Amino acid sequence: MGANCLRRFQKREDMKLGLLFKRNLPTALMAFALVAFATSASLTAAEVGDKIFFGSRTGMLMTVVRASGLNTDHATILTKHMRSDAVVFCRDYIGKVTQTCIRDQLKDPERKQIIANCYSGDFTNFYGQKFRFEGVARTQDSMAKYRILDIISGEEADGSSASGYSVNMGIFRALCPNRAPKDE
Repeated sequence: MGANCLRRFQKREDMKLGLLFKRNLPTALMAFALVAFATSASLTAAEVGDKIFFGSRTGMLMTVVRASGLNTDHATILTKHMRSDAVVFCRDYIGKVTQTCIRDQLKDPERKQIIANCYSGDFTNFYGQKFRFEGVARTQDSMAKYRILDIISGEEADGSSASGYSVNMGIFRALCPNRAPKDE
């Protein structure tokens, strides 16, 4: 008896909602589109305070202080290496938080800005190296699901942490969230 009552109520509410949409279709569609756009943008784009890995070791993090032009041909993210980022590295990777460890960690990396042309897939990492995201990997034998190419050397990241694959994929995803794969 409770389930039937709930179904009747739900049907009545659905009919009211349908009538609302029928009367105000253009307004309802616009509202739906705005909500969908705002939700997808806020869930994927790098925002101030977000963390981005600059290396493959635990705690090798930078904090986003400004992001502009994301998903364009001039995407830019400016970061700062915060003391809290260095503490995480010293605690979680080194195993001991000391002033010397924190000071040394704050020196690396020297570059604080990453850039990308999201249309071509070209981007830089925190060390100034240039890479290109080239879509799905060509061979099934690769540990990497997608191709990231070092533009200067021509080497393709093999999916291992030594190749910088996950770090560079994270950088590309932060700069070009609409083009970067969501499943990696």
